[in-house]
Amino acid sequence: MAVWDDLVGQDRAAEQLAAAARDADAYVTAEAEAHGSADLSGSAMTHAWLFTGPPGAGREHAARAFAAALQCVSPDRALGGSPGCGFCEGCHTTMVGTHADVEVVRTDLLTIGVKETRALVRGAQLSPSGGRWQVIVLEDADRLTEGAGNVLLKAVEEPAPRTVWLLCAPSTEDVLPTIRSRCRHLALRTPPVDAVADLLMRRDGIEPQMAAFAARATQGHIDRALRLATDERARARRQAVLKLPTRVDDVGGALRAAQELIDAATEDAKQVAEELDAKETEELRAALGAAEGKRLPRGTAGAMKELEDKQKRRSTRTQRDSLDLALSDLTAFYRDVLARQLGSSVALSHDEAAGPVGQLAATSRPEQTLRRIEAVLACRRALEGNVAPLLAVEAMTMALRAG
Repeated sequence: MAVWDDLVGQDRAAEQLAAAARDADAYVTAEAEAHGSADLSGSAMTHAWLFTGPPGAGREHAARAFAAALQCVSPDRALGGSPGCGFCEGCHTTMVGTHADVEVVRTDLLTIGVKETRALVRGAQLSPSGGRWQVIVLEDADRLTEGAGNVLLKAVEEPAPRTVWLLCAPSTEDVLPTIRSRCRHLALRTPPVDAVADLLMRRDGIEPQMAAFAARATQGHIDRALRLATDERARARRQAVLKLPTRVDDVGGALRAAQELIDAATEDAKQVAEELDAKETEELRAALGAAEGKRLPRGTAGAMKELEDKQKRRSTRTQRDSLDLALSDLTAFYRDVLARQLGSSVALSHDEAAGPVGQLAATSRPEQTLRRIEAVLACRRALEGNVAPLLAVEAMTMALRAG
């Protein structure tokens, strides 16, 4: 199975990346065989890429697949085959995350700072240790602070000869103009619902009915569809969110619904944190030489405090990610309401909520539905601006009540 097979609904992007991988392979081969000075100018390949697209488009999957194709060592290449076979050691180790020359950077925190970026840039100056390219996949380029972006700029502007930067962000506006101007831009689209359902069945073994439900409910968001199909708690939380529009008839109901939404997001963050935080804490205590149940050695409290701060920031991001998922479901609910009000024949995102959708569509006007959608989007913007989550969600539920 070629590395491009999981790029659902991204045929054009896959063709562009495959062409770049072929040119990159020719470049390294020419350099190794001393056929003169190899040159990438005018080719489909370049040293810095920016993958953009809406949530669920598969930006990270596309970057990882491209990284695998760049490291492909399949003997079929000598016979005219394209890099990215999916079976050779270079492809396999890249896709499972163990290739020595492919570094995948993601963060559980709200931002990526200067310190982490400087370490990344220093490593990028090294030559490949065994692979064909040194590849850095920065999955959360939109989370770089301004200072971190300035640190990265020089490395992207003047990379080492066989170093490739693959940056992922929702849009070009989410990275510094100076960085995006030095990258080749690859825009991905939201994959079709049917294609996502097929991927869940083929790759993850999900039952057809569940795969179709998850793909439709998440509107083609691959990762969320997989979670919804495999996590009973995720399905239960989604059901609770879909009941919210019917519970904001009065002020008390609106405020209670807001509090329950925050509590659910907090519980979600707590569940993620409990196991991971405990493991990280014990590993750090062991590394610092603290026996079980004993006090930390003198001078090591700072390292433990740094870990605790990191865990708090990660908990904040997890809570916001959970809230963002709930708000996405709410937006899709009101989209279904608006479609019914306008007489559209498009399929519902939430078949199981057909009753409440039809009731709200019959008892309200399209103008009210649009205002409610705007209220949900305003809540998302407020959360991105670090407004207190409860205040942002309460303002949203009151606006949903007003219509």
